[in-house]
Order: sequence, then structure tokens, then C-alpha cells
Amino acid sequence: MAQLLHQTRSAISFSLNVNSIAFRGLSTTACLNKNIRSGVPSTTRFRSKSLTYEQAVPPSRINVRKGWLSWNTSNLDGEDRTGETTFEDVIIRKFITGTWPGCLASEVIVKRKHNLIILSFLVSMERLVPRQVYFLKGYSEELLSHWLKSPVKLEIQTVMSRDDTVFKKI
Repeated sequence: MAQLLHQTRSAISFSLNVNSIAFRGLSTTACLNKNIRSGVPSTTRFRSKSLTYEQAVPPSRINVRKGWLSWNTSNLDGEDRTGETTFEDVIIRKFITGTWPGCLASEVIVKRKHNLIILSFLVSMERLVPRQVYFLKGYSEELLSHWLKSPVKLEIQTVMSRDDTVFKKI
């Protein structure tokens, strides 16, 4: 017991040592934040540029204020389909953008649960009538299910115009 207590005290004193590598590494992390403006949209002269909530969050706060656009477990240790899952997500987003031309009011969120792929996004009803929405939803689900060999479900929310999704103007 005394030996364990001595090892614990020496570990604590080592971690608080100013000359230790860990302490020097902590003090130099400020140099990693030199590009904090990259990815942050610049302001316009008359605040005429509209941003959605997804675009308004700076990259340094993504993990705090909002979730990710892809939810899957393929990056865990021992999983096989890491590259395939990422490639499929890119193909899904390109297909949805092309199938719903000029109608998407948000980013496409891809969620994977077991074998089911769930796609969530906002659709602007400025150019569409409800009949077209139902057709495009069924069309997208059928084609993606056939191509990806797993069931695909679309969760669509509609807004009347893209102005309804404006979070702030810069």
C-alpha cells in the first residue's frame, strides 16, 4: 500500500512539473488556433448575406452547438466499411441535390441505424406542389434502396420559402 501511495505521489508531482513534456505541450497549443477565421463567413457591407443555423456556427464550435451531418459507427475500431460508408454518403448527398433541384433549404443529414439509412432535410415549397413532393420522396427512396441494397427512409420537413430558414444575416 505504501509503495502504491508513493507511485501515485510521484506521478502527480511529475504531471505538475513545469519542465515536463506534457506541460510544455499544453502551453504551446495556442499556436494551433492561428487559423480560427478559416471557415467563418465574412460579413458584407449591408448585411445582405443570409445564413442558416448550420452555416452560422463557426467550425471551432461545431462539436458544442450542433450535431454532425453523418451519424454512423463505421469509424469505430474493428469496423470494415469506413471508406464505403463515406463514399455512399457523398453519393446520397449528390443524388438528393440533383433530384430535388433548387428545393433543398438545408443540408442533408444521413443517419444509419443497423441496416436502415434515414435521410433528413428541409424542402422549400416555392417551386413544388405537394404531388411532386410525394413523387420525389418515393422516387428517391426506391432508387437509393435499390442502389445501396438497404432500406432508405426520407424524413422531409417543408417550409414555405428559404427565408424561413434564415438564422442571421451577415
